[in-house]
Amino acid sequence: MADDEIILSELDDEELVLQMHDDLYDGLKEEIEEGVRILLDRGWTPYDVLTKALVAGMTIVGADFRDGILFVPEVLLAANAMKAGMAILKPLLAETGAPKVGKMVIGTVKGDIHDIGKNLVGMMMEGAGFEVVDIGINNPVEKYLEALEREQADILGMSALLTTTMPYMKVVIDTLKEKGMRDDYIVLVGGAPLNEEFGKAIGADAYCRDAAVAVQTAKDFIARKHNAMA
Repeated sequence: MADDEIILSELDDEELVLQMHDDLYDGLKEEIEEGVRILLDRGWTPYDVLTKALVAGMTIVGADFRDGILFVPEVLLAANAMKAGMAILKPLLAETGAPKVGKMVIGTVKGDIHDIGKNLVGMMMEGAGFEVVDIGINNPVEKYLEALEREQADILGMSALLTTTMPYMKVVIDTLKEKGMRDDYIVLVGGAPLNEEFGKAIGADAYCRDAAVAVQTAKDFIARKHNAMA
């Protein structure tokens, strides 16, 4: 064992949280699990561990991803470490009824089997405290509608990587309109061939060029929704 190896349990709370931010950044899964357990043993609430250690750490990852300092493989590693920490916290959060930021149903549209971007958005959204239900790839409109109603989601996220499957997003949005459900959901779209104009043209609430933008956009819309309700 190296002399300079950090013993997590010997750090005070503040040092430990900062170390966890670093460990998340470096995608160190076991260290994150250990850190989460130590904070819980010290009497931290699951919600505080989630927000102060994990979400705050993923915010740094998200910012550096947006600024081109980190790339997809590193973000996926960080997100996996975050998931490991979340796995410990999830059952505890459910018991304590911790406040949820919001719930998102996300999936790639019919005819499209690309999922790296979608998976990244889902992980970053979870990292920001959202509950994410990923319905996978190649989704017909029925599958989106069924998931939205079943999950009572706030947000629908649709992704497409092919110019040929992009128009299917409009099919889903038009169907929501026909059923009088369009205003119940915040609809975010993304994928390499899309742009702002396309998002507007099909009636989405926003086009998100990457996962970091998706998280920020979702937070802004949820805040507006809460303010409107208040």
